[in-house]
Amino acid sequence: MPRKTEISRQLQKRAEQFIPGGVNSPVRAFRSVGGDPPFIVRGQGSHLWDADGNELIDYIGSWGPKILGHAAPSVVEAITEAAGRGTSFGASTPSEADLAEIVVSAFPHMQKVRFVSSGTEATMSAIRLARAYTKRKYIVKFEGCYHGHADALLVKAGSGIATLGIPGSAGVPEEFTQFTLALRFNDLEVLEQAFAKFKHQIACVIVEPVVGNMGCVPASGGYLAALRTLTQREKTVLIFDEVMTGFRLAYGGAQELYGINPDLTTMGKIIGGGLPVGAYGGPSEIMNLVAPLGPMYQAGTLSGNPLAMAAGLATLNYLREHKNEIYPLLEKLSTELVAGVAAVAKEAGVPICHNRVGSMFTWFFTQGPVTDWDSAAKSDTEAFGRFFRAMLDNGVYLPPSQFEAAFMSAAHTEEDIQKTIEAAKQAFAAAPA
Repeated sequence: MPRKTEISRQLQKRAEQFIPGGVNSPVRAFRSVGGDPPFIVRGQGSHLWDADGNELIDYIGSWGPKILGHAAPSVVEAITEAAGRGTSFGASTPSEADLAEIVVSAFPHMQKVRFVSSGTEATMSAIRLARAYTKRKYIVKFEGCYHGHADALLVKAGSGIATLGIPGSAGVPEEFTQFTLALRFNDLEVLEQAFAKFKHQIACVIVEPVVGNMGCVPASGGYLAALRTLTQREKTVLIFDEVMTGFRLAYGGAQELYGINPDLTTMGKIIGGGLPVGAYGGPSEIMNLVAPLGPMYQAGTLSGNPLAMAAGLATLNYLREHKNEIYPLLEKLSTELVAGVAAVAKEAGVPICHNRVGSMFTWFFTQGPVTDWDSAAKSDTEAFGRFFRAMLDNGVYLPPSQFEAAFMSAAHTEEDIQKTIEAAKQAFAAAPA
């Protein structure tokens, strides 16, 4: 039965009068999946409620931060207490060092960390720092990886860019991207060729160790280890963009999962407990180049905001205390869900494949395998759109894009999983032959 949408539709029309497209982030507009986007009014645990009263099982989790679920009591309490003391001071607070200590302790290569207000700020600053450290100009990114909307990084950037069918972005002069090399993900040969062509000129390689912005696409085999060896050989800074994966795939992120230490790490999402936050960190040798200690300038009025620090502290403290239960639970539930949906798709004769690492996953509407942007782009986005709308009508809220990862939370239950698999069964049964 189709969900109610009248109130959300009215709210969307009103928002469009004042906000471009009625949204403050493009994927929320549902352009690639069709239908009416829900306007969310409340979240609790693994569920959301929209303005029309529809209850939804949520696999977006605010695009990753909600690893403990919505309105986790310890996080809400921490934010409330912090707000009662004041929301922002433009001066240092004790909670900044408290959160920094937890983050640094979880990532072995990291000795110092700088908080910012978004993942875009974090990646932009880390690249600037890598250039300052190496005194080189060129940077390497990978097709389909999204590292925020900084000018130099909007080159074959996956995520919203891919969803909207935009090859780059208007307003970005070619001169701003002339030192950005966009290479095929999971292809070591092309990486070696780039280093040979631009010998001693590449400042850094930035990578999502598990890509989440062309759907969930893990690195294959020994790719990350080879990437680490190559960058060390060439004295190039290796940046792991763990904005999505940090504290999600393991307490110490993807680098703990794969046993690889980068030179710099960027983070966001979970470390702010759902409030706006970002961070970049690494060894003191590199981080001491950041102002006020060094010549690499970066600043932010609301960086280290006390509300975000409080939410992050509550979240990370909870994860640290319960990591031996939470991460195995996330693995169990995610395995069951992804395999269950794949099984009912096979029964219905719908060609899909799936990728999953820990609590990140994507069902691709292609026979697969999906290992890079070219293979992800073969997905039948119209079929995904039909599936998405059917799931939404059946009370399941998935990312409104074929090219975005979905997320499990520790608040999801066995009942949620079974309801989602049943919703998928109905969605596939209704799919056109």
